[in-house]
Order: sequence, then C-alpha cells, then structure tokens
Amino acid sequence: MTRNIAFRASRAPAAQEAFAALTALHGQSKLTEAEVIVALGGDGFMLQTLHEVQASGLPVYGMNCGTVGFLMNAYEVEGLAERLEAAQEVSLNPLHMTAVDEDGRVTEALAINEVSLLRMGAQAAKLRILVDGVERMPELVCDGCLLATPAGSTAYNYSAHGPILPIGADVLALTSVAAFRPRRWRGALLPKSAVVRFEVIDPGKRPVRADADTMPVTHVVSVEIRSAPETCHRILFDLGHGLEERLIVEQFA
Repeated sequence: MTRNIAFRASRAPAAQEAFAALTALHGQSKLTEAEVIVALGGDGFMLQTLHEVQASGLPVYGMNCGTVGFLMNAYEVEGLAERLEAAQEVSLNPLHMTAVDEDGRVTEALAINEVSLLRMGAQAAKLRILVDGVERMPELVCDGCLLATPAGSTAYNYSAHGPILPIGADVLALTSVAAFRPRRWRGALLPKSAVVRFEVIDPGKRPVRADADTMPVTHVVSVEIRSAPETCHRILFDLGHGLEERLIVEQFA
C-alpha cells in the first residue's frame, strides 16, 4: 500500500481540521519522498495544487473540504490507503497561454480548465479571433470569450452555455460570454491541435483581462492559446467515480 503521502490543505477551517486528522494517522512526507499528494479543499485549491506540484510528476488525489468538488473525492478519515491503492488515474494536458499587455509585457501561464478573456470596464469587449493564423471572426462584441479543455468544460464553459466535452476528446470548446454581435454565436468546437489567437480591438477604450485558470493578466492586447501535450497532470479518482462518470452525470442533472 502507498505509505508516503504529502498532504496539502487550503486555509479553510474544514481543510485544516482534515489535515490534522489525516497527518495524525498517516504522517507527513516531504514532496521529494512522497508517492502521492493528497489535496484537501475545493476545486480551486485542487487547481492550485496541480499547478504548484506539476514538476514533481506525482499523482494528486483530492478530498473535498470545500464548496465545489468536481475534481475531488469524498472526504473520509478512514480507509485512505485502500482508496489510494484502488484509485483510477486520469491524465490531463493543460492549455498554454501567451498574453501580451498594453505595455508590451509578455506573460506565459498554464490553464487546466480554461483561458478566459473578460471585459474590465462598463463597455463590451471587442475581440478578433484567429485559428491557426486564419481570421475566423473579425469582430466579436461580448462580455468575454473562453477556450476550455474537456476537464474544464463543466466549469466556467458550462455556465456560459458551452458544451460538455468527454475526457480524452481531442477537441477544445471555444465559447462566448454574453455575445452581443453576432448575437446568436455561442462558440465552436476546435481540434486540440488548434492555436487560437485573440486580438483586442480598441483596448484603451474597451480594456480586457485574461485569466489562465485563476492567474489574471490585465489590459491585454493579444492572447495566444495552444494545448500543451508536453505537460501532463495526473489526477486520482475513487473507483467508479472518475471524471468520465462525473461528466456524464452532469449532463443529466
């Protein structure tokens, strides 16, 4: 059975209580000695953990101590070692974002769920969209637009009426947020290999922010996004409660 566990917990009181209970039972391994990482919190903390420990190559098993837990397993004190041994592993490739702001600064970041562009002011954003260097939409007037992975398709993408994508599907969801013109355009499905570029029209008057998961870049003038198959996040789920099952359940809820 897996013995070397590195526990990580959010600052929420419930997560801190869980951390105390579980480390009392299993101890606390250093990241360099661990076989698995157990993240205690909600989906936001799980995403943070996946980003922070990606270089370790270790699988991450989440236990829900927050308000949202799509990427998490149920929290129980007992039986953790057995659950880890029986867990199913899912591998996820993130998106790579390259954002350029109005001062010419370049920011690169990875996003497991989505990269989103959102208006910062009272006026709607105006975005030009190119796919693989070809202009596909000269002007989208909207509150925002996002590109989501299959894992992130049930998050912000779904709230914006985007499609839920099966895990393992070689497609990405391009979804508008409150599109004004074209009024009925909600988005498109793109191959995973696609390179999507957003160019902000009139950024001085209509400022836009880009977010790679929870990392914001303000006053962007262009954002380029591609899948990053060279990067792999390993997530563990309890047997019979994996991400594919959750995606199916979500569509019938």
